[in-house]
Amino acid sequence: MKTLGIIGGIGPESTIEYYRRLHALYRERIPDGTAPSIIINSIDMKKLLGLVEVNELDELTGYLSAEVEKLARGGATFALFAANTPHLVFDPVARRSPIPLISIVEATCETAKAAGLKRLGLFGTRFTMRSSFYPDVLSDHQIEMVVPNEEEQLYLHDKYMNELVKGIILPETRERLITIIKTLKERSQIDGVILGGTELSLILCEKTVAGVQVLDTTQIHVEAAVARLLSGTS
Repeated sequence: MKTLGIIGGIGPESTIEYYRRLHALYRERIPDGTAPSIIINSIDMKKLLGLVEVNELDELTGYLSAEVEKLARGGATFALFAANTPHLVFDPVARRSPIPLISIVEATCETAKAAGLKRLGLFGTRFTMRSSFYPDVLSDHQIEMVVPNEEEQLYLHDKYMNELVKGIILPETRERLITIIKTLKERSQIDGVILGGTELSLILCEKTVAGVQVLDTTQIHVEAAVARLLSGTS
């Protein structure tokens, strides 16, 4: 049996959600009572975000590479980061990794392409919204990315870090997020929005908002991981 390794703790709430959804989807696909083999390495979110904040990407690469190696030594045959922001250094970590890694970005872009989406909004931490890792991959699929304006980005980052990561779900925050999606549709004619923070699916559960398709990166990543667990490849 293949074993999935998860770099978790970034943040804890979404790591719990990954674990819950992985088991639920696996049981749905294999309804014989068996369970997937999973190893979770819960790392220090404060350390990771501190390195991102000061743009120490080489040090971040080394930190995440060492944590992936722990998973490999523990028996994981492939792995993923249960978060979007660490994908800032996904490529260099993947090159150093002794086991294959599943990219949340690639999986999301494949889903968007299959759905025929052409212009996507992006929600997430400010690190994710201001980085190039999503637009670089999206452009390869002929998909345009639109980010919220400066004020909206500040709001999203604040609510993400000070509420969602801590498991705080407030109705007024949810309503504002929906309003931002509607505004992006009116302002930029988006046809989809990427929940580029894995805690965002805890507050936005709809498949569509005002005709805009919602891409839940947590669920997309989980589906890619279960497909790998059940495939003939590592």
